[in-house]
Amino acid sequence: MTLRRFCLLSLCVMLASCQSHDEAPAQAPASTATASGDRDALSQARWQGFGDMRFGMDEAAFRKAWSGELKGGAEAGSDCAMYAPVWAKTPFELTFMLEHGRFVRYDVRGDKETAPGGGKVGMAKADVMALYAGKVRQWTSKYDATASVFRVDGESGAVLIFDIGADGKVKAWRVGVPPQIDYVEGCS
Repeated sequence: MTLRRFCLLSLCVMLASCQSHDEAPAQAPASTATASGDRDALSQARWQGFGDMRFGMDEAAFRKAWSGELKGGAEAGSDCAMYAPVWAKTPFELTFMLEHGRFVRYDVRGDKETAPGGGKVGMAKADVMALYAGKVRQWTSKYDATASVFRVDGESGAVLIFDIGADGKVKAWRVGVPPQIDYVEGCS
């Protein structure tokens, strides 16, 4: 994935350097280049899935799209599996959920990725509210009365959920499809 981004960035730089120097480059109005849009372009997190992986794809297509080594799986007798890249630390920075053999959700606990729309781990509650203004439904966390959960309905039926700690900062976020997006404990 990183090599692909590097090649794409290199191609963009080469194309930009080919423009004519006889005329001044056109500048986009400040209102069209949002900070959120810039962050989204660098992230693999999407409303439709993660990187080349799309919600609803079967496990074989999911593994081919990931093309890296994964650890984890399903508990005995369960049809729900959680996988993490082998480089992910504990608690896992990034996990993928498959249920009934289909990719249905991903969870982020590290600050490397940016959620669709611009949210990140470590971001203040007020900043999340501003980014997703008018779209956030909020309730108290199941396990901590001083923490909260934000839900944002996204594209194509996907949902984004932020776990906000008692300190008012994003601790984790996840994107997926119902009903799996609402499983508080993952596959448990």
